[in-house]
Amino acid sequence: MVRMSAEERRESVIRAATSEFAQGGFYGTSTEAIAQRVGVSQPYLFRLFPGKKAIFLAVAERCLEDTRKVFVEASDGLHGEEALHAMAEAYMQLIADHPEKLQMQLQVYVAVAAAEAAGDHEFGKMVRKGWLELWDAVHLPLGGDVSETTTFMAYGMLINALAGMGFPPGHRIWDGFYISARLKEGREGA
Repeated sequence: MVRMSAEERRESVIRAATSEFAQGGFYGTSTEAIAQRVGVSQPYLFRLFPGKKAIFLAVAERCLEDTRKVFVEASDGLHGEEALHAMAEAYMQLIADHPEKLQMQLQVYVAVAAAEAAGDHEFGKMVRKGWLELWDAVHLPLGGDVSETTTFMAYGMLINALAGMGFPPGHRIWDGFYISARLKEGREGA
């Protein structure tokens, strides 16, 4: 049997923690549940990450980075409306294929709000940095137009909220969205 390197184990922790945090949030997820999902002991988990907060931050950062990559890859070589529709389509496919990514995003926003209210600004600082990178990934293909970027991101947040509430594909709530920004069939839990 081939042993995993620490980096491979770290990746498996991030994947497992994504599923756990997506379901239970920061406060409702135990490090024991994450360790069990990965198949390691809690002490080993803490050799890879100094604590639960570090694990959550790594997962949040990965979630934002994965979304940014989706936008970058979808808009490669495109500009304006073509880029907008390609990015919208790719994002809708991402949350259809990986609903835990959407659930994790929603959990990240809740954790940031709770942390900020408690005076802990570390979550918010990292998430704001990641969000600015998302903004920039969208802003450039949309021609550097602040209004277009704002509208795209606003629609994205509305999509997150509607999909998070479980409005199914085909529901009339999606009628006002352009086709590339409508929830796709096959999304689990919809």
